[in-house]
Amino acid sequence: MRRPSALLAGALLVGAFAVPVAVPPAFAADGDGGFTIKDPRIKESSGLAASHLHPGIYWTHNDSDDGPYIYAVDSRTGKTVATVTLKGVGRPRDVEAISIGPGNEIYVGDIGDNLDGTWPHVWIYKLPEPKELKDQTVRATQYVVKYADGARNAESLIVHPKTGRVYIIDKKEDGGHLFEGPAHLSTSGTNIFKPIAPVDLWATDAAFSPDGTRLAVRGYFGGIYYDWNGGRIKRLGRLDVPLQRQGESITYSVDGTKLLYGTEGADSPVQVQDAPGGGGGDAKSPAGEGSSSTSDGKGGTSGKLTTGAVAVLAAVLAVFGLGRLFRRRRS
Repeated sequence: MRRPSALLAGALLVGAFAVPVAVPPAFAADGDGGFTIKDPRIKESSGLAASHLHPGIYWTHNDSDDGPYIYAVDSRTGKTVATVTLKGVGRPRDVEAISIGPGNEIYVGDIGDNLDGTWPHVWIYKLPEPKELKDQTVRATQYVVKYADGARNAESLIVHPKTGRVYIIDKKEDGGHLFEGPAHLSTSGTNIFKPIAPVDLWATDAAFSPDGTRLAVRGYFGGIYYDWNGGRIKRLGRLDVPLQRQGESITYSVDGTKLLYGTEGADSPVQVQDAPGGGGGDAKSPAGEGSSSTSDGKGGTSGKLTTGAVAVLAAVLAVFGLGRLFRRRRS
């Protein structure tokens, strides 16, 4: 099974409770409002990154069972305006994340492992962001990645906007770790990523603020944002993550004032919220500013859920708990 049974049960429960679907806000003048991805080819949007060269454009990709493609989606219309084929890489296995670093370089993380340790290595692909939005083939650089403490599943790849250093957050039900890659990725040999800090969330994606001072991490039902100091992270508070069908992606707007949240599924909505502290600076969090990144991990759930959403969430968690019990009995 590709996804946790709790998510499938949750989807059924959402229908049963008939919780109203949140309508994305009206399009902003600069394209940083909410939108719906209308391309029928994009059914498993698993990563999201704001274009550095084209205002209002967001790059995304499918999860798996797709080729080496990324898609440029216009947030003002929800339509795909360019499909880029990556040349010089093998067939992707499980692409889970996309990030843009210094020099307008796009990094694509083929880092998923649904069996949590099956693959002896994973891959990162790097390509220049196209200056012209059209269907095209672009040569990409492929990097081999391993973790210092063994194989694992991950869905979050982030590139620091100032240093260009690449980081990965693994996906663990009880909380994962932030892994730091080499100062410069190498095409010769293997790039070893080392754990440097705990992350108190079952992480499905993450993003750096444009100024590099904040790290936002999301999960299925909540999120956390951290102060960033060269890899030493300090928890600042909770993110107001919208309740989505299968929340998989997060990105900052180019100006850092907004956070955009995406989900898998056909005609998937991308919802927008104000970024805490405007994406950086000295603003204080009203939801737990200053708590440590080594806290107990209980604060990852968004504080703004409707009554219906709370009922759905409680039912999903109940089913998930039963699933864990059954798995223990089988083992």
